[in-house]
This record gives sequence, structure tokens and C-alpha cells, in this order.
Amino acid sequence: MRLRRLRKTDWMRRMVAETRLDVSDLIWTCIVSDSGLDRVDVPSLPGVQRLSVKALVEEARKASDLGIPALAIFPNISPEFKSEDAREAANPKGIVPEAVRAIKKAVPEIGVIVDVALDPYTSHGHDGLMEGETILNDPTVEALAKVGVMLAEAGADIVAPSDMMDGRIGAVRDALDDAGHADVSIMSYAAKFASGFYGPYRDAIGTSTTLKGDKRTYQMNPANMNIALREVELDLTEGADMVMVKPGMPYLDVISAIKQEFARPTFAFQVSGEYAMMKAAGANGWLDYDRIMMETLMSFKRAGCDGILTYAALEVAEKLKSA
Repeated sequence: MRLRRLRKTDWMRRMVAETRLDVSDLIWTCIVSDSGLDRVDVPSLPGVQRLSVKALVEEARKASDLGIPALAIFPNISPEFKSEDAREAANPKGIVPEAVRAIKKAVPEIGVIVDVALDPYTSHGHDGLMEGETILNDPTVEALAKVGVMLAEAGADIVAPSDMMDGRIGAVRDALDDAGHADVSIMSYAAKFASGFYGPYRDAIGTSTTLKGDKRTYQMNPANMNIALREVELDLTEGADMVMVKPGMPYLDVISAIKQEFARPTFAFQVSGEYAMMKAAGANGWLDYDRIMMETLMSFKRAGCDGILTYAALEVAEKLKSA
């Protein structure tokens, strides 16, 4: 038996490949900003920019032309719009609903996923409303349901609650249905871990300097697998159409277990720290960035992912197109 016979040529390797990465697997992660500037580089995320609505529409058109099926929008909000009660999150004239409307008007064929969370809008940087040092679960869930409906009315195709409050998927689903948005899907951040890989993202949305304390009372302990499965089960029971694991690469075992257990659409978020460290290693000549990026994305697919949220979606799509 000589298994190397199946590796001898490029065409043979392609023919017997068990896992394939396609542009349809990519969801482009993007940052929209109310700064008034079209494009602002994020130093800790090389190649990533905070975009105005106009610039975001231009990039959305590029993404669609490359065959990327959807993008996920995250906001960078000016400090004057941040507050203890995160009221700007539910503003129908805010930067995110404005971006959603603009994209759906200019590039209607691309899917729009919106983050349903309060942390970009809170003065304390947490994903929930607070009383003293305590994150309030039920008042936060009530606020998130209102935000989800507002974003659906702006034209979002998928709302993605990322807060990790108990019961928020059921509340958002009920609110969407009651408001006549039964066709709007929910992508749940079902297994979101209290990770050290989020730093550059917090720089990008402007919460790295405002976050008080940490998020370990609501985001998951990285040590736990069984709780992750329980979180997914609850979210699916409450009405999630698809689930996400965040971060991605450190939790491939969780992704695989979820897919095997539930056989439902499962996504990974290749988060800012994963992306940034590969960019940094590539820029310093320590690793071949293009090669390791493709390798990591393939690992998500091999683990069972139906898609990957990544800052690298545009460049990866271009490479796949030219391959």
C-alpha cells in the first residue's frame, strides 16, 4: 500500500481532496464608522479599515462581484453617542441601519448580517446593561429584542445576537415574528468564549479603552466543551436558524462536536486576533501569510463549518478566483 500515489501530481491531489474551500464559504467582516472619514486604517488590524457608509457600499459591491454571499457589519461609534443605557443601539437613523439600507439598495443581491449587541454603544464597553458591577440579563434581553426588530426593519437579512445573555434568542425571535419579520434569520453567537483574541476588534470599534473589567460573567470559560453544547442546544430550541463559534481556530474541537451533535448550519468567526497575528507573522517574514490563511480556513471547513466570518474574505476570494 503506497498512499503517496495519491499525492504525486497536482491534479491527483485536487481530485481526491476531502475538503474544499469555496468563495461561498466566506462572510466578509467589516467595520462601518460615523467618523465622517471614508477610510481609516486600524493599526492593530493590518489591511482593515473603518469605512464610511459610502465606502462600505463600494466594498460590498466588490464583495458581491467576487461571489461572496454575505457581509457582517460592526459599528465604530463616536464617543458622544455612547451611554450607560446604549440608547443609540436602537436608533433607526444610526450608522448601522443607515449602512444596511444603503447596501440593500445598491447591492441587493448580497446578504447583510448585523451584530445585535450593546457593547459598541455602552460607555462601559460591556454587552449588557449594568447596575453597579452587575450585568443585568433580562433588561439587556429586552433591549436586544428592540434592536433586532429595528435592524430587520432597516433591511437586514440575518440578525446575530452576540451578547451571550440567557434567553435572548427566544426574545429576539418572538419580537421579530410579532413585528412581521418571520423571514429574518437568526445567527446565534451560541458558543462565544471569553477569549484573549478580541483585542484588535475592540480597537476597531473603539471599546478597548472604555471596557471596565472583563466579560467572564457572560462569555464562556475556554475550558468548557459540554456547556458549549448546552448553549447551542438552548439557542436552537429558542429559534436560532444557525449557530456560531467564536473565536475559531482555538475551538475547532467545539465546532466539530457541535456539527456532529446537531447537524445544523454551523459557522466560525475567525476573530481579529487570529487575523492580526497571521498578518504580523507574514509582514515580518516569519510565515507565508497567504499559505497559512488558506490553511486555517480549510481547517474550519474540515471541522464542519458551513461558513467562516473573516476579515480576509475579500483577499481570499480574489485568490480563489485566480487559482
